[in-house]
Amino acid sequence: MIALIIGRFQPFHNGHLQVVKEILDNDDIDELVIGIGSSQYDHEKDNPFSFDERKDMISLSLEKEGIYNYSLIPISDIHNYPIWVEHVRKHVPNYDVVYTRSQLTKRLFEEAGDRVVETDLYDRKEYSGSEIRRRIVAGEKWQKLVPEGTLLVIERIDGATRVIESQKDR
Repeated sequence: MIALIIGRFQPFHNGHLQVVKEILDNDDIDELVIGIGSSQYDHEKDNPFSFDERKDMISLSLEKEGIYNYSLIPISDIHNYPIWVEHVRKHVPNYDVVYTRSQLTKRLFEEAGDRVVETDLYDRKEYSGSEIRRRIVAGEKWQKLVPEGTLLVIERIDGATRVIESQKDR
């Protein structure tokens, strides 16, 4: 079976990694399609990293875990919920099940007839992109909240400076 998960991954963190592992630990799942949402946005307060940077974060992080049975697909925002699922379907390969924690995503895919499984929540207080970005701006420790692959990409692109600067622009 092929599973689909969609997220912004701003940045990809240890909570995301745990969800990916949980999905792929299911014997029924052969492949995971990871939809990188809001793919057209970058250098913004809530979306500091580009699609390619997030793709690199995820690829390096999963590679270091020995995970290779996945694909990464950009999914742009269209700001139109009634046609969003159809928009996603046009961009991703066929899938059998959608994994999500988002109640909106769950409802939209279920209304479209898809099977949806809710994922566990992994310490949302620490493992959230918002919290990691907040810590970067505040000069607090954040590095242990992301997998090594994500950390390498953020260091390579000087992503911490970008996050800090994106907060000033608002």
